[in-house]
Amino acid sequence: MEFSDQDLSDAKFIRCVLLDAVIRGSDVAGMEIDDPNLAEGSLWVNDVDVVSYVEGELNRRFPGRELKSATTPTGLRDAWTAIENSWADVVAIATGFEEVSVDGEWSFAQTLRHLVMATNAWLHGAILGQAQPFHWIGQPFAEYEPEGGDVSFFREPESYDDVLAARVAHLAMVRDYLANVTSETLDETRPHPWAPEHRVTVLHCLHVILNEEWEHQRYAVRDLRRATTDAS
Repeated sequence: MEFSDQDLSDAKFIRCVLLDAVIRGSDVAGMEIDDPNLAEGSLWVNDVDVVSYVEGELNRRFPGRELKSATTPTGLRDAWTAIENSWADVVAIATGFEEVSVDGEWSFAQTLRHLVMATNAWLHGAILGQAQPFHWIGQPFAEYEPEGGDVSFFREPESYDDVLAARVAHLAMVRDYLANVTSETLDETRPHPWAPEHRVTVLHCLHVILNEEWEHQRYAVRDLRRATTDAS
């Protein structure tokens, strides 16, 4: 498919596959690109691969993020400590904006609920093998129901305090697991929570949890910045 001499100003591409898309001789001033998997590939701007720059800048903005690829028990424990410390600061900033949605994105409360579900899927479901790993407060991702997931199990919390309580408990669950994990366990394999016909290592599962934490914190900080700016 080719678009030539078209005006796509203000167009939005949401959950689209744009692998190897090419934009040439075009005005892209103000363009915003958000790819949570950017570090795994390349992004060329004016013949420069900018991935390493973007990763470095995100690590600068979110101290401790550079630990998300840790491969040892000690490194993973340090990575999780960084996660908990960083989120504590963001939760404080979010006071008063917990239910605000910016540009149709999840509110801060919904983001925390999704991270509960991510912990359930990858720690309780994949690593620990629990038959029913989910907490009712979880926030499913957009593709969950279309791909056959049962959303009737999940329900809205009565208060933001309920969300915080569940979130704090799940942070502690990961911390407790990492306190005793061994190098041998990290090398073990488990069924993938969304594709059980495939097996992944325990380390892979933990890396997914870490990546979920940092990516959703990035989204949350971005939207909180916009929300507080609009309110001022």
